[in-house]
Amino acid sequence: MSGKSNVKFFYIGIAIALLLAILAPFLASSDPDGLESAAGEIVEESKMSQIEATEPVVSSPMPDYSIEGLGKGGEVAAIAVGTLAVLAISLGLGKVFSKKI
Repeated sequence: MSGKSNVKFFYIGIAIALLLAILAPFLASSDPDGLESAAGEIVEESKMSQIEATEPVVSSPMPDYSIEGLGKGGEVAAIAVGTLAVLAISLGLGKVFSKKI
């Protein structure tokens, strides 16, 4: 692929990632699944409530993939910001590790 088509591919990828970030809060299930439901089946209820009551070592800037008080818009914003942050970090690491020594 040429350099121009690589850039086009990159921008299309960013657009798709942001589209998924916008749609995710509306498509996601509100029922607990995955790790949370598996832990609920394995860990005793008393221990589970004890675990949930403990404070995290480092607090999340956007807990539960949302910005408090903004509803679905806060969820969209939090996921979009996270998506852009991961893309920026990946691009930065790619540039650092692609330099020839």
